[in-house]
Amino acid sequence: GVVTMAIKRFLLEGNIIGDRVRLGRAMQKPPMKQEDLAREINLLGMEMTPLIISRIEKNQRHVCDGELVMIAKALNVSLDWLCGLVD
Repeated sequence: GVVTMAIKRFLLEGNIIGDRVRLGRAMQKPPMKQEDLAREINLLGMEMTPLIISRIEKNQRHVCDGELVMIAKALNVSLDWLCGLVD
């Protein structure tokens, strides 16, 4: 199923979230910088810095569930997309 596919992708590719955050920023019109994403997340009420986003994208920092929700909202993408469950 979909979850099994996502688990296999994670095991093969590793850092799905970081890649999706980077891709999500690039898909925005105009593309978002890390600073822009941090600002959007801060406007939603969660403290976030460009350095944290950089570390997430480089797989140097894990993402908690609340952060996942805020990142998805700020990028206007679904949690399923952000987690690599759908393309």
